[in-house]
Amino acid sequence: MADEPYLSELSEIQVERYLQRHPEFFNEHLNLLEQIQIPHPSGNAISLISKQLEIFRSRHHEMESQLTELIDIARDNDTSILRMHKLSLALLDASTLTAAIRNLDIVLSEYFLTDFVAVRIIREEPCPEMAEIFIAPHSEQLQPFIKELSTHQPGCGRPTLAQARVLFGDAVAADVKSCAIIPMIFTELEGILAIGSREADRFVEGMGHMFLTQMSELVGTRFIALLKQP
Repeated sequence: MADEPYLSELSEIQVERYLQRHPEFFNEHLNLLEQIQIPHPSGNAISLISKQLEIFRSRHHEMESQLTELIDIARDNDTSILRMHKLSLALLDASTLTAAIRNLDIVLSEYFLTDFVAVRIIREEPCPEMAEIFIAPHSEQLQPFIKELSTHQPGCGRPTLAQARVLFGDAVAADVKSCAIIPMIFTELEGILAIGSREADRFVEGMGHMFLTQMSELVGTRFIALLKQP
């Protein structure tokens, strides 16, 4: 009884510090584990052991969710790396610009699951056979792409009808529900690489640009080499 006035003066912080310094306390007072009652959101009181189990379960589920998320990220990264590898091989396998564009179309369709692919190189057309690939530097056709070309950043989302017509042609322009417009800006080459989809949520505003930028670097670098050939 003489200790009661002293105990009544203990603060919550003192109790917390005591238990932190003496983690074996409840081992020596097991009866308290069932006697201590903790409020529960449901309105019912639960024992300290039940509360600990509840905390452990919650942490376990949280860790499981984090692990699942990490596995998904790793799987997505593996898929992206494989796709970029296939793209690199397809570009290196091409010995002409025409072959490179054909291989690019195949790889992007099969491995990147795109419905539409377009390449536009900004320079005076070198020959009539490839006229559709080239856009003159001062052409009005470049006006719909001023933002992408001036910021050097890919643009994702639903293309304007003017953009879709320049990139994919009048026949399918209305079918392109989402698109990634990727500028290729190099010292020896300027152009646009575009990949489109019939699905509105395939390429959305705010999606990551890292792989799109890397794709443009691969394509642009290979095109530069092929354009230098006789």
